[in-house]
Amino acid sequence: MTYAAVLAGGVGSRMGAELPKQFLEVGGKPILVRSVEQFACRADMACVLVLTPEEWVSYTWDLLAKSGVNEGPVPVRVISGGETRNDTLRNAISWLEEHYELTEDDVFVTHDAVRPFLTQQMIDDNIEAVRQHGACGTTIPSTDTVVISEDGTLISDIPDRSRLYQMQTPQSFRPLKLKEFMDSLTPEEEAALTDGCKIYLLKGEPVAMVRGDVTNLKVTYPSDLAFAESFLNGEED
Repeated sequence: MTYAAVLAGGVGSRMGAELPKQFLEVGGKPILVRSVEQFACRADMACVLVLTPEEWVSYTWDLLAKSGVNEGPVPVRVISGGETRNDTLRNAISWLEEHYELTEDDVFVTHDAVRPFLTQQMIDDNIEAVRQHGACGTTIPSTDTVVISEDGTLISDIPDRSRLYQMQTPQSFRPLKLKEFMDSLTPEEEAALTDGCKIYLLKGEPVAMVRGDVTNLKVTYPSDLAFAESFLNGEED
């Protein structure tokens, strides 16, 4: 079976808005709703979890109920996330274990709530990549030169851009395998890791790349919100 977890733990501090950024509207619809819709419409999804800070669980549920996204054939549930991304992933898998019979063959698709323009093709490709390789991340080639600085003042190195990619989401895994790897992390590893794909690499496991798109942006700053509005207006035109 295939499960999705939409991670909506942001507080929007860099956006400068009163509401967390996932609740802001783009094109007259909350960003979170746009992201959840992409999973809730799929016949192959057994369940869509939305994970948000405890104090926003009720608000999130009311928002999704008002949108009608939780009235379709795919169950949509809102639960609290954790202090870190890893904790949030653990909460999601634990909830699934309590309510479903997870198996080694299941697929667990995770996605940032503030990337509202993911496509059905990206989800399809994530699911297929997990079936073939066990884990995957959605990426795009880096178009900018990236520099490394050891002290934050001087440039230490400039890697070959042809080998660099930018990570997006979805990132997808076998849920039981991801839990196994997370439970085996040392405190030092836990503190340094904020990404499921990196956990796999640390454990020596392959992670496939799935093609993303520049339009699959993460809404972080006001300029991103303006771009998202422009993108939607362009689609409508």
